[in-house]
Amino acid sequence: MLYYLFEYLKQHFDFPGSSLFGFITFRAAMTIILSLLISTIYGKRIIKFLQKQQVGETIRDLGLDGQVEKAGTPTMGGIIIIIATLIPVILFAKIDNIYIILLVVTTLWMGAIGFLDDYIKKFKNDKEGLKGRFKVLGQIGLGIIVGATLYFHEDVTIREKLPTAQQKEILADNPNVEAAKLFQAEEKSTKTTIPFVKENEFNYARLMTWISPSLEKYTWIIFILATIFIITAVSNGANLTDGIDGLAAGTSAIIVLTLGIFAWVSGNIIFSDYLNIMFIPRVEEITIYIAAFVGALIGFLWYNTYPAQVFMGDTGSLTIGGIIAVIAIAVRKEWLIPVLCGIFLVENLSVVMQVGWFKYTKKKYGEGRRIFKMAPLHHHYQKSGYHESKIATRFWIVGILLAIVSIVTLKIR
Repeated sequence: MLYYLFEYLKQHFDFPGSSLFGFITFRAAMTIILSLLISTIYGKRIIKFLQKQQVGETIRDLGLDGQVEKAGTPTMGGIIIIIATLIPVILFAKIDNIYIILLVVTTLWMGAIGFLDDYIKKFKNDKEGLKGRFKVLGQIGLGIIVGATLYFHEDVTIREKLPTAQQKEILADNPNVEAAKLFQAEEKSTKTTIPFVKENEFNYARLMTWISPSLEKYTWIIFILATIFIITAVSNGANLTDGIDGLAAGTSAIIVLTLGIFAWVSGNIIFSDYLNIMFIPRVEEITIYIAAFVGALIGFLWYNTYPAQVFMGDTGSLTIGGIIAVIAIAVRKEWLIPVLCGIFLVENLSVVMQVGWFKYTKKKYGEGRRIFKMAPLHHHYQKSGYHESKIATRFWIVGILLAIVSIVTLKIR
């Protein structure tokens, strides 16, 4: 809203300072500051409100140190993250940008699913919360909306660089030519990026055309299915990671900040030219959303680090995972998720391995055996005697290393 206001003031009254709102960096800085203020100042009020409503966490005794003391800690704190993200976005982002619209829808959609799950657990006294099939249906529904929008919407395009020979001809005539002249016109495309590969672009259409060229028109089916899988996997991974104080919020802040770098360089034609990467028009606006989201996560950490004064609940964890997945798909870095979201992946795998091995050994030997002392993985380390604050910090360090590796893929192919 403020972007449009100051654009109007600039055009009609040449208002001093109004041109600053045309810069992504300025709006991102203002967004993260406002988001931090909302999450830290008003976060305390929300926590008190949750305490008054007796929205406390019910703790199952799993034999973990310090677990019993957490009983009664307010949950559903993901509301803080959602509010602290959406308000700055509405104020500073171009809210008619298709990527911003998708992210707002994702936040509200996944937030609603998580809120309903937490509500049923607390107020309906059902420890299972929302049935798993309904969660999956909600994730599938969002995947269909996001996948269909990204595939069919006219504003979701890319611009690829001209063939090398043509670039040389242009540069021979004018060495100082604008970077934009070295790119082709905007086009609809299902191309994405594969890390660590020299020719690092992959087109989802190939999955259909290798069967028959006539099937290319059905590429949207493959793309939507891939989107559903990614959103479901990442949101569940974030949900499983939310098990000890500060772990999910800190890890997610690192991931999202990295995606912000990708969004900024992919949406800037000069950096796209320099790094020789795909230029995605209008995707740079996601930087504003990411700035708000990072500010909200860091502000939430103020109250969520050990000993936590509030838990995010499924309201926060499912929302975080959904947002990360949609951003990764939008900036065409979804194939980088196994690296960038390595913490989520390992947490997911630890549960799958534990359950699978237990069932297999029970069937074969009559007694279930375990790979880990407890799953997800962070609980294994708790059972091994590590303090949860140390576990969270070390997971953050691993997350930073994975983020650096992810950024390096811009040049390593």
